[in-house]
Amino acid sequence: MLEKALTGSKKYWAWIFVLLAVIAVGFYAYLNQFNNGLGVTGMSRDVSWGLYIAQFTFLVGVAASAVMLVLPYYLHDFKKFGKMVILGEFLAIPAVIMCMLFIVVDLGQPMRIMNVILYPSPRSVMFYDMCVLIGYLCINLVVGWTTLGAERKGTPPPAWVKPIIYLSIPWAVSIHTVTAFLYAGLPGRHLWLSAIMAARFLASAFAAGPAILILLCLIVRKVSKFDPDPGLGAIQSLVKIVRYAMIANVFFYILELFTAFYSNVPEYSAPLRYIFVGMDGHTNLVPFMWTAVFLAFAGILLLVFPQTRKNGKILPFALLAIIIANWIDKGMILIVAGFVPNSFERVIEYTPSLNEILVTLGVYSIGMLLITVLYKVAISVREEKA
Repeated sequence: MLEKALTGSKKYWAWIFVLLAVIAVGFYAYLNQFNNGLGVTGMSRDVSWGLYIAQFTFLVGVAASAVMLVLPYYLHDFKKFGKMVILGEFLAIPAVIMCMLFIVVDLGQPMRIMNVILYPSPRSVMFYDMCVLIGYLCINLVVGWTTLGAERKGTPPPAWVKPIIYLSIPWAVSIHTVTAFLYAGLPGRHLWLSAIMAARFLASAFAAGPAILILLCLIVRKVSKFDPDPGLGAIQSLVKIVRYAMIANVFFYILELFTAFYSNVPEYSAPLRYIFVGMDGHTNLVPFMWTAVFLAFAGILLLVFPQTRKNGKILPFALLAIIIANWIDKGMILIVAGFVPNSFERVIEYTPSLNEILVTLGVYSIGMLLITVLYKVAISVREEKA
């Protein structure tokens, strides 16, 4: 079926060319980092995780969000999601691959990843994170490709794929839970030392991930003859999931704020003070944090009222507000503020370098290229059947 990705309009090939050009620039920036070390990034002794790990954290949630379609469709026989399930599975595959790529570029020397494989430790959360990511990637590849192939032939999916589909549901939850444990298990980082870190991760995942999927479905409707949701009933059902997940995410964040400031524990409240009002004159993250707060509440309000939620022109902006708010909070804010202030109560700020930004854009372009190819195959099969 991959041959279907080799045919397309001029706009399709222009988009592919743009992505390949950005990938080439990102690869050149990565070669510079590979040859000169992580010194070309904005990271330091005090802030050792930055833009790369922030994207990894955000994209794990995007990958896990496919379960919001798989669970209702396969377990509850919610037929409205029938045409969208394959798009969710084909979104999870590039998301997991981008997660892995961001880990590789963050390591500096990619051969260091072999230490996790050659010397596995049952006490290492990183080892379990590697296992669940690789497993989830394989599950979505097998399920997505097998079900699409069966649909192309006009036959039901083979019986052996059903148990794998059911396995993907708890597995999707596990990839984000284990990632949350990477942070919550570090006692030296007070911002991350929270019992509800995994719950916050899942809530944000089930808000931002489906929001991205809805936007992709709206794009598919415009650029192809395939309509993943003719009556918009499935999209509106997914919008409700985004709305409630985002409300839960904001509620969990408020719980963190209450615990930190009402208890008045200095180590716990210091990172939160830094991101909301600044500390010792350092305010790099303050504009981003308040932007995330504004977008989060604006997105929720737009999705609460039926007049705006069902408005085709307003809905994309509401979804973008949810996505950007989660990207800022769960990405840059969560990761960087975990290191600020440092162990000596000093504020050492972090700013991504141009090299980091170019590498990040290159990895995202790889993911978008994979999404384009996979969606082109899926759409072509659906158009062929129609």
